[in-house]
Amino acid sequence: QVQLVESGGGLVQAGGSLKLSCAASGRSLGTTAMGWFRQTPGKAREFVAAINRAGTGVAYSDSVKGRFTISRDNTKNTLYLQMNSLKYEDTAVYSCAGSQYYGLYRAPGDYVYWGEGTQVTVSS
Repeated sequence: QVQLVESGGGLVQAGGSLKLSCAASGRSLGTTAMGWFRQTPGKAREFVAAINRAGTGVAYSDSVKGRFTISRDNTKNTLYLQMNSLKYEDTAVYSCAGSQYYGLYRAPGDYVYWGEGTQVTVSS
């Protein structure tokens, strides 16, 4: 079992940056592929970024590619999402997720561990 807790969300102006963290406990982060998703009220959960178990492969949604960077530090059991050039449409609750497998996964159904989420609000 893995417990995930996100932090680092907040209010930022358009064009600004935020760095989200996801701290894992209960199991080594190095045994799971990880991802970031976001959700706004009334909409389905949206894939943002994924990283494989070893940290050697990453994937991004088209909407964030070139602006967001996913990374992991398995020694600190922490996942990160660096978000630059933020846009109003990036406003959402961001959640980290852990898979039981080792690859790159874009579907929420491929993840079994979820954090509660952290709110990111971008003002225009």
